[in-house]
Amino acid sequence: MMRNIHYQIDPTEFTGKRVLVTGGTKGMGNAMLHRLHNAGATVASTARSTAPENHPGLFICADVSVVSGTRHVIDTVMAHWGGLDILINNVGGSTAPGGGALGLSDEDWTQTLDTNLMAAVRLDRGFLPGMIARKSGVILHISSIQRRLPLFEATLAYAAAKAALSTYSKGLAKEMGPKGIRVNTLSPGFIETTAASALIERLADQQGSTLDAARDGLMQSLGGIPIGRPGRPDEVAELAAFLVSDRAMSVHGAEYTIDGGTVPTV
Repeated sequence: MMRNIHYQIDPTEFTGKRVLVTGGTKGMGNAMLHRLHNAGATVASTARSTAPENHPGLFICADVSVVSGTRHVIDTVMAHWGGLDILINNVGGSTAPGGGALGLSDEDWTQTLDTNLMAAVRLDRGFLPGMIARKSGVILHISSIQRRLPLFEATLAYAAAKAALSTYSKGLAKEMGPKGIRVNTLSPGFIETTAASALIERLADQQGSTLDAARDGLMQSLGGIPIGRPGRPDEVAELAAFLVSDRAMSVHGAEYTIDGGTVPTV
């Protein structure tokens, strides 16, 4: 059973910081957005759908998997704020069908790469010049443990794209560190977001099983989770808040895994 955790949040820690979290209306992105907002940041987020009623700060309706979408986000943020202090590239996922490698078309690969790699590349390219000019900024890329633990049935393209994102992030860190910009990667495992909970419910209905049994089945598909449960969006948000804060000033070019011990290798 998961315990309710009450975090101690400094409401002024991010005062004066302009933060963009892509995909900030649901799941981990929404948790990160609210965590930073509650700590004093001026926040913005993106999504392809409309903003929820409790959305804080600036909302930009855009599909960042396409060039025009990232351009719209960059132009809107620049018009409102003139730049960013913190960029969290959180958008990701896959709509590719099952069937393994031979079931993936060129279109599946292109869409997955655009969503999970090129969205971050384009947004970084748009906001980095201002960060370089100020000699200050933080970029956090949200990758996945699948970049080290790929699942071939339906998410091989996703795993490959996240591996590319992690490699890109490391190279970018080497280039940008001397310019005053920190770049890190956060790689979650199975996090029980609203979407994951809906998947668990569908599996339980299809299998005629309980929610606990369906959840356990998903965990076993990853090889098990040693702590015995999926992670929570607020736990990811807490780690992200640390990584983009001044408390992590010497953390650079690093990749932090939050997966409950799922990845079995060093």
